[in-house]
Amino acid sequence: MKSEHIPKATIARLATYIQVLSDFKREGAEVVSSEKLAEACSVNSSQIRKDLAYFGEFGVRGVGYYVQDLITSIKRSLGIDRAWNCALVGVGNLGRALLRHREFSRKGFIIRGAFDCDPYKIGEIVEGMEIVCSRQLPAKVKELSLEIGIITTPPERAQRAANYLVGAGIKGIINFAPARIAVPEHVHLEYVDFFHYFYAAAFHIRFDDTRDD
Repeated sequence: MKSEHIPKATIARLATYIQVLSDFKREGAEVVSSEKLAEACSVNSSQIRKDLAYFGEFGVRGVGYYVQDLITSIKRSLGIDRAWNCALVGVGNLGRALLRHREFSRKGFIIRGAFDCDPYKIGEIVEGMEIVCSRQLPAKVKELSLEIGIITTPPERAQRAANYLVGAGIKGIINFAPARIAVPEHVHLEYVDFFHYFYAAAFHIRFDDTRDD
């Protein structure tokens, strides 16, 4: 890897590249040109070359990219060429939906522990998994080799869930709760807020309508 300071936008685009390359692979393509890949990803070919250059040299001049080789290289660069065990904290409607979402395990993110502080939920079996008290996280992190935490609690409980995860040694957290939380610098935190996309869609529709008037 040529740089440790890789923009978040680049990481996001790499995820798109994997998705598009996987589509090409399913269609039977073994090689794809940089122009065709760029068009499918809605970026220009120079942007793709710039993004990939953070991790090494890819592609063959006059040929393009070998689809499977590039998928393998990007996955290795992102660290998703292996499985990651995840802990889900907050087994409400959203938490249950994520537990039922088969794509997590297909992508290599396996939810192996479900946790909640509600005594009425503790002991319940959801998708073959027993809901465990959040206070048991330290023991379960070691037992199940959990590495990534997923927070799906109500907003007022998100910080407490984060505290449990950090205290248990988790170093990466995905927060679906509509709340800002604080974690130590060594813990990587990502927010997933569906409403950001609704806001963006609403703005662009309104902006376009205003421009047409």
